[in-house]
Amino acid sequence: MEFKEEMVSQETVYEGVIVNVRRDKARLMDGRITNREVVEHPGGVAVFALDGQGRVALVRQYRYPMGEQTLELPAGKLEPGEDPRASGLRELAEETGLVPGTFEDMGCIYSSPGILAERIYLYFAKDLTQGPTHPDDGEFVETVWIPYDQLMDMARRGEIKDGKTLAGLLKASFRLDGARG
Repeated sequence: MEFKEEMVSQETVYEGVIVNVRRDKARLMDGRITNREVVEHPGGVAVFALDGQGRVALVRQYRYPMGEQTLELPAGKLEPGEDPRASGLRELAEETGLVPGTFEDMGCIYSSPGILAERIYLYFAKDLTQGPTHPDDGEFVETVWIPYDQLMDMARRGEIKDGKTLAGLLKASFRLDGARG
């Protein structure tokens, strides 16, 4: 059985700087019509950057909606029409000053597919060279280096709460732990 809903109508109810909100009518598989609210987002990237000492680059920043500081993988929003790979390289350099020699695709995740039309593309970076940071205007971040094993322990203890960071850590662990045997 194919699970699918058909959009019948679409109305934009909010247009913002980063997100738009739609109210759609959708036809369910049994023919009934229902409402669907969708938050449109251009998508984003997150980069798991590992140095030669086995440390992972994270950024510490204040997240207004949560009212607290977080530790996250370097990440950011896709610009209109921007290739996700180019965005990942750009965001890594802006936030941390890092330029990778190796930059591998780890796939993408859906942040909250019940309401949010956002894809976050994940990348694995290594063979890093340090350059200057150049964060966006109004962006205040600090690069924090955490050994991979310590970061895994922090995730187990619930100290890492950001979803894209947890997903990136999980995806990277498939590569790193698999390589250990």
